[in-house]
Amino acid sequence: MSTPKEKPNAWYALDVDIEPAAREAVEYALMEAGALGTETTETADSTVTGYFADVPSRERVRAELFEALRIYELPSSSVRDMSVREIEERDWLGEWKQSWQPVEIGRFIIAPPWSDIADRPDRLIVRIEPGMAFGTGTHETTRLCLDAIQKHFSGGSFLDVGTGTGILAIAAAKLFPGARIEACDTDAAAVAIARENAAANGVAEQINFRTGSVDDSTASADLVCANLTADVISQLSPTLVSLSCGKLILSGILEAQIELVQSGLHASGIDDFEIVQDGEWVALIV
Repeated sequence: MSTPKEKPNAWYALDVDIEPAAREAVEYALMEAGALGTETTETADSTVTGYFADVPSRERVRAELFEALRIYELPSSSVRDMSVREIEERDWLGEWKQSWQPVEIGRFIIAPPWSDIADRPDRLIVRIEPGMAFGTGTHETTRLCLDAIQKHFSGGSFLDVGTGTGILAIAAAKLFPGARIEACDTDAAAVAIARENAAANGVAEQINFRTGSVDDSTASADLVCANLTADVISQLSPTLVSLSCGKLILSGILEAQIELVQSGLHASGIDDFEIVQDGEWVALIV
């Protein structure tokens, strides 16, 4: 179940019948279409249900589904049917809180604010108030980035492109309290959430969050991390490479999309990089 963002007074459920391979893409699309949370029922025929405070716009849902299927390189036939129904009010947030357990990734423990975890000298606790489908530490792309940060960041400066909930920037700040960290996202709402999460983790003063992307005027960094999508990474490759003084982490890439990202790197003169994988997702370390 993905994150409910708040608890409205009324609920509408949008059921989307799908091919099992499209589960993640459809969950992502429904959250982008304004769902407050999603739930997946996996039987012989899988169904992803999005929960909305108001009757969802079918036009917007269709547009987001189309875009998500394009990003995940899935055929339109992956979505079979969708229907809307009104449901009784339930405490979705309370149910979701019970379902999300802390995640250990190397030295990091990613946990929600309500989780009771004792401090450990050998672990760094990053508490994230979930407000979107990705960025809670459970997704493969986030895990790949957190692993890479632990291996390749040795302090200095860090740039987080597409910060989302701010989890990667916060993790880098926890790892090296003296590091200079900048984080950006084109979604102003995500930046607001990231700032709140940074404050809750006591690292707000260390991270410069801003709304927007990167360009030639952006300050370079010892480690640049871009957890985006393959097509966006391909477009930004020249800029990301130019901003990296040391290592560059590229994630948010499906295994089938490696060649697209590789071609962007080749065009920037980069032929040597490491590929790490978690399930169907990969990260490239340049």
